[in-house]
Amino acid sequence: MDAVDRKILAEVQRNGRVTITELASRIGLSVSPTHRRLHELEQSGVIRGYRALIDPEAVGLSFEALVFVTMRQEDRDTLLAFEQALAAIPNVLQAQRLFGDPDYLVRVRTRDLVAYADLEDNTLSALPGVQRLNSTLVMKQVVTDRAIPT
Repeated sequence: MDAVDRKILAEVQRNGRVTITELASRIGLSVSPTHRRLHELEQSGVIRGYRALIDPEAVGLSFEALVFVTMRQEDRDTLLAFEQALAAIPNVLQAQRLFGDPDYLVRVRTRDLVAYADLEDNTLSALPGVQRLNSTLVMKQVVTDRAIPT
């Protein structure tokens, strides 16, 4: 990966819908090599995809919580079952396995506190191997959807 590839990555992170012609102009290459490089970045998996960023409040999901999960059991089968079940919950936006305690950090969006309480009580707490859930409510978004530094 060279400086031109990094420029391409910076531009498509800023605007994933940029045309090849505009992208080429912004990075200082002609269209053909720009298209080739972009295609290579996509094929190699450096660019994993494109998506729209949706305002969660505009779709009625104004409540956010960070959930710290401590597991009762940490054998391979339990962890895989937990991760698979967690990934199937639409309100889970991110989930990360951590070293140490707690075992997982899960970012959740719901419409309000009542919906979150229902999700925690009836879904998250029932996942395989869960010993304890500890939630922190998000008061304010400070940095969101930041581009990966190139």
